[in-house]
Amino acid sequence: MFALVGLAISFASPTHAQQTNTPDPKLRERAISRFKAFTDALAKKDAAAVAANFTKDATLVTPYGPVWGRQDIAYWYVDMTKDIQSSNNLFTVDEDSPHTLSTAGSELWATGKWSQTLKGQNGSIEVKGYWSAIDILEGDDWKFWMLCYNLTLVPTATPSQTASPSSQ
Repeated sequence: MFALVGLAISFASPTHAQQTNTPDPKLRERAISRFKAFTDALAKKDAAAVAANFTKDATLVTPYGPVWGRQDIAYWYVDMTKDIQSSNNLFTVDEDSPHTLSTAGSELWATGKWSQTLKGQNGSIEVKGYWSAIDILEGDDWKFWMLCYNLTLVPTATPSQTASPSSQ
């Protein structure tokens, strides 16, 4: 009896390894093009073009706190980039992403990784992390309704210690 119940539970309980969610290739292509427009605007330090990738009521969740609304997102990027030049802006979309969130197909959720090089007065640093976004279809274009990312500093090379001769 217990074996039969255990067998029934094992069929009813999905496991992560069993899940397959192949995204629609056209939807994936559109999500990737959204990030290309976003990274192109970042590279040009064009805050208005960066903000144009967001809905009017969007939320940008940064490691420094949330920013609400397209206009404030533009101001945030102006402030964040006034003394910093960004390059090598790379956003990748996870292989099993994006996922539609509604039966209408007008909302999607996507995840991935990002990295970039930031150059300021004191030199350059590589930063990277993970992102998650909810996009809304506005007309024929996808816009970020919420973009959330974390920040992980890439460790710098540590100088090796040289052995000093010991006196005997």
